[in-house]
Amino acid sequence: MEALQSSFISTTPFQTPYPNPFRKPPKKPKKNRRTTVIFCSAPADRWSLSDGNPNNPKPKSQKPLNEVSEDKARCINKAKAQQLSELRRKQGPRAQNPKWIKRAPEQMVRYIEDDRNGHMYGKHVVAAIQRVRSLSGKPDGAYNMREVMGSFVAKLTFNEMCIVLKEQKGWRQVRDFFAWMKLQLSYRPSVIVYTIILRMYGQVGKIKLAEQTFLEMLETGCEPDEVACGTMLCAYARWGRHKAMLAFYSAVEERGIMLPIAVFNFMLSSLQKKSLHGSVTELWKQMVDKGVVTNHFTYTVVISSLVKGGFSEEAFRTFNEMKNLGFVPEEVTYSLLISLSCKTGKKDEALRLYEDMRSVGIVASNYTCASLLNLHYKSGDYSKAVSLFAYMERNKIAADEVIHGLLIRIYGKLGLYEDARRTFEEVGKLGLLSSEKTYIAMAQVHLNSGDFEKALSTMEQMRSRNIWLSRFGFIVLLQCYIKKEDLASCEVAYEALSKTGPPDTISCNNMLNLYMRRGLTEKAKDFVVLIRKDKVEFDEELLRNVLKIYCVEGMLGDVEQLIEEMRHKELFNSKFIQTFNIAMQGESRRPIKAEDNLEQLDQHESLAFELILILHLACDNSVKTEETLELLLKTVNGSSVASQLVSKLVKEGDIMKAESLYKLLIEQGCIPEHVASNSLISFYGKQQKPKQAREVFEMAANSPVNAILLCNSVIDAYVKGGQLEAAYSFYKEVSEGGHDLGAIGISKLVNALINGGKYREAENVIYCSFHDNLVLDTVAYNTFIKAMLQAGKLHEAASIYEHMLSLGVIPSLKTYSIMISVHGRGRNLGKAVEMFNMAKSMGLSLDERVYRNLISCYGKAGKVHEASLLFSEMQGVGIKPGKVIYNTMMSMYATAGLYSEAEEVFQAMQKDGCLPDSLTYRDLVLAFTKGLKFSEAEQAIISMQQRGISASCAHFNLVLSAFAQSGLMMEAKRVYGELIAAGLRPDLTCCRTMLRGYMDYGHVEEGISLLESLRGSMEPDRFIMSAAVHFYKSAGMELRAEEILNSMNSMGIPFLKNLEVELKTKAP
Repeated sequence: MEALQSSFISTTPFQTPYPNPFRKPPKKPKKNRRTTVIFCSAPADRWSLSDGNPNNPKPKSQKPLNEVSEDKARCINKAKAQQLSELRRKQGPRAQNPKWIKRAPEQMVRYIEDDRNGHMYGKHVVAAIQRVRSLSGKPDGAYNMREVMGSFVAKLTFNEMCIVLKEQKGWRQVRDFFAWMKLQLSYRPSVIVYTIILRMYGQVGKIKLAEQTFLEMLETGCEPDEVACGTMLCAYARWGRHKAMLAFYSAVEERGIMLPIAVFNFMLSSLQKKSLHGSVTELWKQMVDKGVVTNHFTYTVVISSLVKGGFSEEAFRTFNEMKNLGFVPEEVTYSLLISLSCKTGKKDEALRLYEDMRSVGIVASNYTCASLLNLHYKSGDYSKAVSLFAYMERNKIAADEVIHGLLIRIYGKLGLYEDARRTFEEVGKLGLLSSEKTYIAMAQVHLNSGDFEKALSTMEQMRSRNIWLSRFGFIVLLQCYIKKEDLASCEVAYEALSKTGPPDTISCNNMLNLYMRRGLTEKAKDFVVLIRKDKVEFDEELLRNVLKIYCVEGMLGDVEQLIEEMRHKELFNSKFIQTFNIAMQGESRRPIKAEDNLEQLDQHESLAFELILILHLACDNSVKTEETLELLLKTVNGSSVASQLVSKLVKEGDIMKAESLYKLLIEQGCIPEHVASNSLISFYGKQQKPKQAREVFEMAANSPVNAILLCNSVIDAYVKGGQLEAAYSFYKEVSEGGHDLGAIGISKLVNALINGGKYREAENVIYCSFHDNLVLDTVAYNTFIKAMLQAGKLHEAASIYEHMLSLGVIPSLKTYSIMISVHGRGRNLGKAVEMFNMAKSMGLSLDERVYRNLISCYGKAGKVHEASLLFSEMQGVGIKPGKVIYNTMMSMYATAGLYSEAEEVFQAMQKDGCLPDSLTYRDLVLAFTKGLKFSEAEQAIISMQQRGISASCAHFNLVLSAFAQSGLMMEAKRVYGELIAAGLRPDLTCCRTMLRGYMDYGHVEEGISLLESLRGSMEPDRFIMSAAVHFYKSAGMELRAEEILNSMNSMGIPFLKNLEVELKTKAP
């Protein structure tokens, strides 16, 4: 560009040495305008012939040719081109060249002489083109253009030399041929020639040569036109010389040269590619001011730069102007404006653009779809997102990773976690999984579903693929560790996050909450110091958490310092800070109102008072605590706030502060709400401090509202502390005092007494309730009936049911279920069936418990067939059996010896997903032994052990008893040995079974051997000792028998005389 500084880039107008009749006369220069004359600086060298022979000088021309100006030459060329075009149009659309051209005789002679034969160029021109092109394979300086072109001297006209120059492919050949061309007699300086050279230099990036050529053109007196200037500008633009381009354009603009729109488009496009959107905007304004006729491409480039440069309003105005001119915007233009509208939150504008784009038949790109999906995701309009997905599928718009990531997020918001996981896996299979955002979206979905392990696994998967975590990535990773409560990993992740800049308030809050949940108060305080040192910008939630730590720890100075720091920030104007400041300053800062009361406190204002009270309690400042409490009680809901604080302190285990605040409330003449008194009473009950519980009750029981609730609380405290006697005594006391516990309190007391085995006391409570005509609900009557059932007082249970009906209390399904159990235990099957049918007739939806109770009644009555039918009916109505009812059916079939049916139930139970337990296997073994299927019974025990369920003596005893009753004492002895090998110690039942078998089948020696092995290891038992006497007498060991008999007499154990050792026949 420096080469042009002396001439073209100046305020001097171009000088035209050749007159041009087609140009308008130049306008007179304005006054006071600088005018400078440009002189050619080329030296007058002697010319030599162009054949390369320096000895023959070039003669001066005697008759100089009439010079043709550049403009006239261009006009001639354009006219010729238009003539050829017109001829082609007249011959039809498929014509390539004119078929018939009418020529004058002299034209035909010239046509034949130049030997074109219909070709574009003559043979000598083609030969010249090929001769020059052949030099491209030779290095620079390896040839002499004069010698190469010696045979073409005086054979090429000026136009033909221009053709040869234009057809060259290499810039060196253009340079050298132009140097030869200038030596020819037919050569004359022309802007067309220089334009050809400028275009070639511009295409290969030889900007310095292009500038030198342009300067040479000026020095030869050729005036650059819009084509030459445009070519130079395009060269600058092509190779990113934007500073030089804009300077050159300024010079062109000063000289009033109107450039073609193609040049402007090239300049705009080049500036935009380098993100020089400000320059694009400035150039666009100049084009508008000049009235340049723009086209579709111009608007596309300009709108793009306006959007990217932040000129949104101007972009939309230009877009509307483009449409008004009849241009149809491209998809990329719509996409940019839709994306801009989405980012600025203009949802309606984005949707309008989208519909406008579809109306003109433009199919949206995946980038546009991604912008709209993100808009729908943020606005929560998932139905439109689904509609957009359907549109993409119809138009076969390929979803990229961004769209898949948005789909994962939408699935996560809708709770479709499995669909989100499946989409993530599909993205991986397609090979599109490369962005951190997709991994983080999936990790957040896992976090929302509560599966932090999978979230961490997703983050680890991302790191294993060498995808570096961004700041947001570290935030999500920290959230994963917070959910896992992995403190060490949390601290590492937080430190990594801090290196990316000041941590966000959410992460700080999460860390503080984790420290407080772990009870790490000192670490929490150190963390607060750290975030204040890092100048983390507090939000209201973080400020509340920090103040809570300070207040709990009694750090008054830090509280005052922090509030003072907040005073000059916008956060200080929040309700929480204002209330906190008022409460901390006390009465002097309280707002003055006519009613002398504060308004009702909201949640944050209540918390502010709570924190101040906790602060003064921690500092043991009773005066300040009393002042704050007094101020709090002047609010509408102050008593409730203080009561809730007492309850909170009790739950946190700070009982001293709770007691102190509770007493202050009483001293202020405020009866605490039930929640405060109940918390203290419950605490004292668990600590087995009934005296303190009674004190709290007496302080707060003056309120009629609290009386009943507190009575129940005291009873609950006694029950939870296991002091049933105290609970019963308290009940009698408050009943005598005229307090009514209510149906709920009575139910809880009766249920606790029954569970604790206090049947008499429970019965007293029940009948006292009837005597006092207490209004009881269905739940209370159910509790009473169940209490009598557990106490074995079936008649009383039935009487309570009748009393319930007589008072018009409607029974519930549970009532009928309990009554079925009552009648079942009383062997009154008819009444049990009646209760079942009554429940059905009431339209109640029967549950498994009702069916199970009646099936159990059938089983106890030996009605196996009826029980089976009822079980099938239950399954038919859609009630899925549980383990308890399966065990009930197993027990019934086992008792009846129906081993096939028992085995079928056992298999069905496992198919329904109910795993058999020890009781199930016991019933299965019993069923097999009843059916004399001994091997199947033993196999059931082995299967049970293989499943990890320990077999007990009861399981083995069933097999022992079966073998003993069948006289198979050798098999019984083998099973007995397996019992001991299994690590079990034979219980009394097993020993009795073995001894009974030995006695029945006359196995005296085996019986005595067993007795000797049991000697000293068993508690004295009447049957075993009596059997020992009989065995020893049968073996003739009278002294040993007498010794055992005397021992029985001394211990007061009666002797079984009816036992005898006999020899029965074995079972077949």
